[in-house]
Amino acid sequence: MIENLKAFLDTKVAQYNQPGFITNDPISIPHLFTKKQDIEIMGFWAATLAWGQRVTIINKCKELIALMDGAPYDFIMNHEEIDLKKLLHFKHRTFNDIDTLYFIAFFRWHYENYDSLESAFIPTPPGPLKGEQEEPIEKYLNHFRSYFFSLPDFPHRTKKHVSSPAQKSTCKRLNMFLRWMVRKDNCGVDFGIWNQIKPSELIMPCDLHVDRVARHLNLIQRKQTDWQTAVELTQRLREFDRNDPVKYDFALFAMGIEERWGADAIIPIL
Repeated sequence: MIENLKAFLDTKVAQYNQPGFITNDPISIPHLFTKKQDIEIMGFWAATLAWGQRVTIINKCKELIALMDGAPYDFIMNHEEIDLKKLLHFKHRTFNDIDTLYFIAFFRWHYENYDSLESAFIPTPPGPLKGEQEEPIEKYLNHFRSYFFSLPDFPHRTKKHVSSPAQKSTCKRLNMFLRWMVRKDNCGVDFGIWNQIKPSELIMPCDLHVDRVARHLNLIQRKQTDWQTAVELTQRLREFDRNDPVKYDFALFAMGIEERWGADAIIPIL
């Protein structure tokens, strides 16, 4: 049965892990750019704003890009105080101008010291894992949240937009962003521009659609949906591909949102 399920999911990965998937997904936003820093900045922002309808998410990201004169990295590094006034009305759900301005301040501060955003996820020195059960990504994400809010006088309200395993969150948006930056497969969807984090270390972005489909396929036994649920799902998927378990995000997410698995009483038979 495991072999049959692996074959089925591999078929779905091949179906959805291709450039045609990009157009209607938030990953289309970083694909608008070629400069590494632009890809990182708008990839992170698109992942952060990724809740609600995908069309709205994409439109809000394009609005944000336009407010930064079509060149996010250049705007962040070279703007003057008066240039920020046009960003004061940007809003998406609970993400508002206060959050926007802090993101810009953080990016400017970080890129004044580092060439890539990947450095923000890697503790220096790396330090040991807490135990055998801790995933390397858990350490990276906890470090990133502390680092992200290390600027003086950061707005406390912005902390709700950057999660971490320490909060028991699934960290869906950050795990999705890491998938985009880390996975390397030459299929034209994920970028694979980071090298310190390994694809084998990634954790599944566990949202409503992925959770629903994974439970239908008996890949999740845990009753609640939290960080440990995302880890449990990833560990199961490593049985199918230990080097690249998160490639199955294409299959599970697409079956949930495109094929409506588990929604509208649709329960397909394998």
